[in-house]
Amino acid sequence: MLPETVTVTPDLDWLTAFTWVWLLLALPIAACLCFINAPYGRHNPGTWGALIHARLGWLLMESPAVLIPAGFFVWMRGWESPVMLTFFLIWQSHYVYRAWIYPLHLAKASSPMPVLLMLMGLAFNLVNGSLHGAWLFVHPVISDSEWLGGWQFIAGAVMFAGGMALNIDSSRRLLRLKKANPDDYSIPRGGLFRWVSCPNYLGEIVEWLGWALLTWSPAGLAFAAWTMANLVPRARAHHRWYRERFPDYPARRKALVPGLF
Repeated sequence: MLPETVTVTPDLDWLTAFTWVWLLLALPIAACLCFINAPYGRHNPGTWGALIHARLGWLLMESPAVLIPAGFFVWMRGWESPVMLTFFLIWQSHYVYRAWIYPLHLAKASSPMPVLLMLMGLAFNLVNGSLHGAWLFVHPVISDSEWLGGWQFIAGAVMFAGGMALNIDSSRRLLRLKKANPDDYSIPRGGLFRWVSCPNYLGEIVEWLGWALLTWSPAGLAFAAWTMANLVPRARAHHRWYRERFPDYPARRKALVPGLF
């Protein structure tokens, strides 16, 4: 089952063009991140200027992803559409946790992040949240409630739920490790850490690929591209750092995908 063709309007023309430009921008970002590590946590060289506490930084930069789609949803009375309501609840299930719950669980000893990095994350979420609000609620690609019983939605929802569960489980293991050893880094173990260095990143990539499938939206596709552009190079950097830092690091462990990469 595929969605019906969306009626083309001038507003939709510019929205489509902007979305494709936004998606293509992920390519040079990915290329840059292969050579420059995002400066937070263990990769912060201390040369990126003023710092902000990790909890406050996460809260500020992630909150637009909760608030902006919520504003679009209320503006368009999205609760009257089963499809809009479903998409909204799935989206918020991730971002309420990421923006408002996860930061509260960060260890007090968590490394502060550069204010510049926080502002970059804030800008990304302003754009990404606005694109999703526009594509899901103002110019919805999907409006027929029958979509919710189709294979794309079901497969995407399973991917989203599985990826989110993996992301949360792996993130909690890292948080417990940091709280147990606040003054240094340790080798994470258990869960999918048995096979890869960054199962939290793998979970998030699977999650947003599932989201792109279940929403069948240009914004979802762009977000999946940006997620991979950011997290694949970062997983490589983490994996390389672990191997350099710990001589006894598990030799068979891969960076992101078990047995492959």
